[in-house]
Amino acid sequence: MLRVGVPEDIGPDRARMFVSLKVRNFGLFLGGQIVSNVGTWMQRIAQDWLVYQLSGHDAVALGVAVALQFTPTLVLSLWAGLLADRLPKRRLCSVIQCGIAVQALALGLLDVAGVVALWQIYVLCVVLGCLSAVDVPARQAFVAELVPPPLIANAVALNATVFNLARAAGPALAGFAITMFGTGWMFIVNAGTTVVAIVSLLAVDARKLVCPVRVPRGRGQLRAGLAYVRERPQLVRVMVIAFLVSTFSLTFSTSLTVMAGAVFRMGAGGYGILSTVLAVGTLLGALGTARWLPRTEPAQTRVLLLAALAVGAVEVGAALLPTPAVFGAALVPLGVATITFLNTANSIVQTTVEPGMRGRVMSLYVLVLIGGSPVGGPLAGWLADAWGGRAPLVAGGLVAALAAVGCRWLLHRRNTREFRYLA
Repeated sequence: MLRVGVPEDIGPDRARMFVSLKVRNFGLFLGGQIVSNVGTWMQRIAQDWLVYQLSGHDAVALGVAVALQFTPTLVLSLWAGLLADRLPKRRLCSVIQCGIAVQALALGLLDVAGVVALWQIYVLCVVLGCLSAVDVPARQAFVAELVPPPLIANAVALNATVFNLARAAGPALAGFAITMFGTGWMFIVNAGTTVVAIVSLLAVDARKLVCPVRVPRGRGQLRAGLAYVRERPQLVRVMVIAFLVSTFSLTFSTSLTVMAGAVFRMGAGGYGILSTVLAVGTLLGALGTARWLPRTEPAQTRVLLLAALAVGAVEVGAALLPTPAVFGAALVPLGVATITFLNTANSIVQTTVEPGMRGRVMSLYVLVLIGGSPVGGPLAGWLADAWGGRAPLVAGGLVAALAAVGCRWLLHRRNTREFRYLA
């Protein structure tokens, strides 16, 4: 494979919002992701609502489904990162996407036939979790092979923009489509959109990928990846705060379902609307980070901590609002803060690692980002049952704010010690 430079009509200026789209391979990849992610979000909304109905509106059962879907990440993520460093990522992602399409089709056929049971959803959640544990780190690392190094941060932000554009469209479509056609067809639609993603991956020209570093088989490679992160304080900071915020604060699959169903009595359509409003905020935040995200790691760290603090403050404030309208309005700034936090963390990780370690480091990042869901999902459901539907948002907001303040205090202590040493 050839190493591609920055094309002359693009230039190295990362401040140009859509600059990465001029790289044909990245444009093909992103086009498939737009369609596929819409289907993914339609399936997520349908699955949440189906579990909520089959369980008799049990928030804990909803949290269990989330936990089962993300538990495989705890077991497989690090191994998947090593696999991504060893194998061609385009081929690996294509194979995994085929499995995801089959899983969605199976769940859709069971639901449309009227024979779906809660235990079947749980089993298929585990299957999807296993596939996603391999897919996510490989696909995240693959973005860095689609564009030259100066455009990686912009490509990461645009990839998140597409994800959140789909997050805005998917729930809106699903909320109304579920009312008209039922949940089953949402899974079948997702199977079809996943095929589009597979076609776009196969259309990528492998000869024009940025030449990756292939890691040969050897002993101790997983330990080497962990040691690589442990020796870099900036990566450790990102991993710790990402774990805390994602596990305890970004539990929207559970918290928004409970707010729509138990607090505001809005039904499936209302849940879709709230999810869409949140996604509008994340879309605005993603576009903002594509345009304005700082280039240096210290500046990005400041943005990361401010975004985490904003997530906490807005989440607590939103939980206390009395009506669906004002609660929905508060979800827009919450979405902006959330995606600013996630995009900044992703950018720090992607741009500060060596190419030969990217798969393993991204797998560890995905592990801390998603791996806490088996704890966060059921905990949010338990809080909702024990203390009311607003409790998960209040607790999550407090954790995010405390994590930001604590990390800033540790940075201040470290900088003070270094200043005294140099003096």
